Amino acid sequence: MKQFTFGMLLLLLVASCSKPIAQFKTQIADNTAPVDVHFTNESQKADRYEWDFGDGETSTEKEPTHHFIKSGHYNVVLKAYKGKKVRTTKQRVVIKPPKDCLVEIQTPYGNMLIKLSDEAPLHRDNFSKLAEEGFYDGLLFHRVIGGFMIQGGDPNSKTGRNVGSGGPGYTIPAEFTPNLVHIKGAIAAARTGGPMNPEKRSSGSQFYIVQGKKVTDAMLDRIEAIRGFTYSPGQRKAYLKKGGTPQLDLEYTVFGYVVKGEDVIDRIAAVKTKKGDRPEKDVWMKVHLIN
Repeated sequence: MKQFTFGMLLLLLVASCSKPIAQFKTQIADNTAPVDVHFTNESQKADRYEWDFGDGETSTEKEPTHHFIKSGHYNVVLKAYKGKKVRTTKQRVVIKPPKDCLVEIQTPYGNMLIKLSDEAPLHRDNFSKLAEEGFYDGLLFHRVIGGFMIQGGDPNSKTGRNVGSGGPGYTIPAEFTPNLVHIKGAIAAARTGGPMNPEKRSSGSQFYIVQGKKVTDAMLDRIEAIRGFTYSPGQRKAYLKKGGTPQLDLEYTVFGYVVKGEDVIDRIAAVKTKKGDRPEKDVWMKVHLIN
């Protein structure tokens, strides 16, 4: 049997008493918000970790990927532990603001990134304001119709009473434009229909996101004849490729498009529903203005 010398024993004791080394590096392709940043942990002699990302969120994963929603300078802190011993290191992560007006809708089925349009400024500014105030946080997608759309933004969905009829207490003038149409991924304002709303004013908070169905040239030709406008070649191409709900064009105000996360629309649109097209299991949302 191999015998330990005093020097070997001393070396083992020193090694077992040594403190951990905390170090990491970041991996980020584009530091424009919103962005996922992966942290490569290069610590040594540690058996557990604590991360503080500087935005109120933490993690105990060895190599986490963190989702930064807003721009800013974040001091990311890593604590590496070995037993009761701890070493700390930190780095500054800089996230730039986006050039476009963006909002992110978080759901249990994933996140959707939406670009709000400057061609519907009243709706853009109102949605941005409500998102920044946290108005939508905890509200539900209370009406889901597969092959059509997913609808939410009713404050009554928090209480479960009179769901579908609630709002912030005001409406918004319609902002119809042939440049904004109901292709898949369009976000548009819900509204009251019929003679009660001849001006087709929009709900102050309720919105829907289009899933839609397959669209043909013949369908678009009929809409053009009825509404008296002409789809651009790009709009026709988008409708034929992605589908949508062209029957709603120039009837409801479109004010933006999903630019990332269209698959989330499909997942929500596929949930089981009950009477009133209400999902059997609540589909909550959190809406963040990206700035």
